[in-house]
Amino acid sequence: MEMQLVYEEQVGHRVPDDALGRLCAEIFAPLPRSDQRRKGELYLRGLLSAGGRKSMRNIATHVGDRAAEQSLHHFISSSTWDWGPVRATLARYLERSLRPRAWVVHPVVIPKAGRHSVGVARRFVPSLGQVVNSQEAFGVWAANEETSSPVNWRLMLCEDWRDTDRLGPAPLPQDAHLAATPLECVTGALAEVRTWTGGGSPRPVVVDLPDISPTALARSLGVARLPYLATVRGTTAVAPATPAVLGNDSRPTSAHQLLRMVRTLRRPVTWSDPGGLASRTSLVAGVQVRLPGVQRPLLLLGEWTGTNGWPRQCWITDMTDVPWGALLRLAKLTHRVETDFAEVATRVGIVDFEGRSFGGWHRHTTLASAAHALSSEYRDQRPQPMAWPA
Repeated sequence: MEMQLVYEEQVGHRVPDDALGRLCAEIFAPLPRSDQRRKGELYLRGLLSAGGRKSMRNIATHVGDRAAEQSLHHFISSSTWDWGPVRATLARYLERSLRPRAWVVHPVVIPKAGRHSVGVARRFVPSLGQVVNSQEAFGVWAANEETSSPVNWRLMLCEDWRDTDRLGPAPLPQDAHLAATPLECVTGALAEVRTWTGGGSPRPVVVDLPDISPTALARSLGVARLPYLATVRGTTAVAPATPAVLGNDSRPTSAHQLLRMVRTLRRPVTWSDPGGLASRTSLVAGVQVRLPGVQRPLLLLGEWTGTNGWPRQCWITDMTDVPWGALLRLAKLTHRVETDFAEVATRVGIVDFEGRSFGGWHRHTTLASAAHALSSEYRDQRPQPMAWPA
């Protein structure tokens, strides 16, 4: 029998139908009903095959007839199936297939024209420097230097949206975590991933959210026993763990100033740019520091792209024994995730859900994450015409 393919036309990837079937059999196994498993596979096919925005109508058009639209809408927005176990099986699948070096936290701002989509609010977005009518979500991605894929999500909800009467008609899982702050979103999503992927030494967490308090982040991830590497602003106040660094002066100073004082320790580090995997070289230096309210010493790491001036970027980490070069390469995994989000995730509809249902947003995002995993896995394959199973 000739191999049948699901072809995602915008990204130019082909996904073998047997690969889609194997993934669906694994991730939808926790769903209690056969019709839910069937609709899950149908929806995933639509995300991979429909061009343009992944609206319910567009997905239904590519997987059957218009009669499928209402059925799929109910499956996503009004059904009662719990997305957590599906994400858990996806996380374990990615542990085997992707072999991630780290979990990378990736924030997403989703502009919205109206005020009715779940979680939408007018909020100041520091990265944009302006107030935006938008949703704000935080994804946890499995990542290595070659590829990355999302495994868990949190949608931030302002006070107006924390009234469960506004979040859709379907009952919510008991652990839905109606998070109100970025820190709650990040720590809740990471804790779930840690639970899903079992015991042993936890993978490091890479966080590029400089507007979160470094002290609060260090405390939260310390309690969760998750090793981390987090971006901090150059103005962050730190104190050298060894006062001799500042001539026996242990008073706090800015991260930029302290790194400038130890710039003679810099060494070159080569890393891979995800835009074509070209090699880049940066200068890196580190110094042990303390943060207010954090007991254990941390490492402040700085990166320079030239021999003069202030560091281009700064990080704080509790992985004080890891070589500086390995830490910088971990930090650069955020670029891998940014690239894959733009090139793959947005094309399979990760931000396309329209509706007021909190559960619907999570179910859609869960299946779009699975579509991303497949599309990313086969991104280097030459595109072929799409064929549907008989």
